[in-house]
Amino acid sequence: MRQQGFSLIELLMGLAITGIVLHLVTPAFATLIESNQREQAAQALFSGIRTARTEAIVRNQAVVIHGIDGDWSQGWRIILDISGKGDKDSNNLLLAERRSGTRVPIAGNGPIDRFVRFSGQGEPLFGGTLHICAVRKPVSQHQVVLARTGRVSLRSDEAEQALCEERKKLRAMNERAAL
Repeated sequence: MRQQGFSLIELLMGLAITGIVLHLVTPAFATLIESNQREQAAQALFSGIRTARTEAIVRNQAVVIHGIDGDWSQGWRIILDISGKGDKDSNNLLLAERRSGTRVPIAGNGPIDRFVRFSGQGEPLFGGTLHICAVRKPVSQHQVVLARTGRVSLRSDEAEQALCEERKKLRAMNERAAL
């Protein structure tokens, strides 16, 4: 008589091999997902800053793009800065908002750590760099660079960045305080 199907030992061996393969592949897959999330966050922030500059030029009015609750990793808002108080004035017109569910760490140097303000001619108040950081180590994977002329560029240079480590420590302190 001919046997159909698999024996219990064959099924257990198949499950064991599948488990071992999944155990070996999972970290690489998680790294790939994290890398894609960083790249998407960098692209979205780059696009948002360019949109804010364009809105300032088109409307010939000051426009501010700022991190939600002062944190770029939560997302950003573009507002028409009628009062000159930026995100401190809730009466300013909201032009666009993008919330981030991935919480990719983003650290900025100097005054653009919290916001970027463009004049009606599209000139930023300050220039600087926003670093898209790796989650597990203080490394900047992507950088959104804002020149004093208003030009925005996106770079993909992996470099150790002290701002990423500072942001990580600050976030850990804030999470402990929230508990």
